[in-house]
Amino acid sequence: MKQSLRLFCITGAACLFAVIPGQAQKYSNEFLSIGVGARAQGMGNAVVAGVDDVTAGVWNPAGLANLSELEGLQLGAMHSEWFGGVGKFDYLGLSLPLANKERRLALSLIRFGIDEIPNTLSLYESDGTINFDNIVEFSAADYAFLLSYAQRLKTQKGRLQVGGNVKVVHRRIGPFATSWGFGLDAGMQYYTGEWRFGLLARDITTTFNAWSFSFTDREKEVLALTGNEIPINSVEVTNPQLILGAARRFSFGKIGLMPEADLIVTTDGQRNTLLSADPFSIDLAAGLEADYQGFVALRAGLSQFQRIADFDGSEQLRMRPSIGLGLRISGLRIDYAFTDLGSKESTFSHIISLMLDIRPRKKE
Repeated sequence: MKQSLRLFCITGAACLFAVIPGQAQKYSNEFLSIGVGARAQGMGNAVVAGVDDVTAGVWNPAGLANLSELEGLQLGAMHSEWFGGVGKFDYLGLSLPLANKERRLALSLIRFGIDEIPNTLSLYESDGTINFDNIVEFSAADYAFLLSYAQRLKTQKGRLQVGGNVKVVHRRIGPFATSWGFGLDAGMQYYTGEWRFGLLARDITTTFNAWSFSFTDREKEVLALTGNEIPINSVEVTNPQLILGAARRFSFGKIGLMPEADLIVTTDGQRNTLLSADPFSIDLAAGLEADYQGFVALRAGLSQFQRIADFDGSEQLRMRPSIGLGLRISGLRIDYAFTDLGSKESTFSHIISLMLDIRPRKKE
């Protein structure tokens, strides 16, 4: 086991140092770090090593290989609202087996959007009078489309799974701005005994978002008069991110426990995380799931460790707590999570997700 763990860590370090580009925008495409599925949210997003369902297409594509061909088609859906209902985060996913029983495909669609934003650029008439009838609403939304592939590899000991994502990112700000981006993710899981290890290299080749802007002459004039810069076409770069996870399954009769801890390494400069440096910052996510015969599950997690400065200049370490509940009824799984963003304001969020297994008919 020690040799496998050593190889796992060396592989992760090699991936990290091989893909670091020169410069990138911090927090680019950060909506993809929110995570999908109420199970993951209830565990503080610490699921890279243990994820074994359709949501693995987002968390770690290698986890899709845990689904056998007997489980057939698996569908997943999630809805959550953030920042007091201002932002809406939705997810749809499906996974299906290939002819080779060791391989799986998945499709994932993610949307994070803020709707009904008033456009005040046309608030004033040409004579300087205010006309509220000119105000129209628009949406600012981020979309991601992921095509995932996973495969089991034959090993003498344990079980090794690999996977990858091809993703297309589309971002739109009303009629004013649009961008298209393309990127790749790579993942790996290794199971030995009751231990599970996971590795995700997100945006391994860097992800490029090409922005284009479209303002009328009148809108440009308003922006200039109000002291705003007129944006120009540009390219936004997302640096790679590496996540290392470890989990272990414990069984106590009909009760099962599985804790997991993930280390999240970002490469886009100094962040307010547990270990903050430039260009690398490291954060921690930890979660625990307790289940009774796989029928009902309770979850708790901690993530997003930050140091917050008080008025007296002192610092406090704060984190984002979360709890969750899961219920499985035949081929249907219903998950719920309750979490907040760790701020002093009321930013609690309710997350609900559904998962359905459509099994193939047994041959007579």
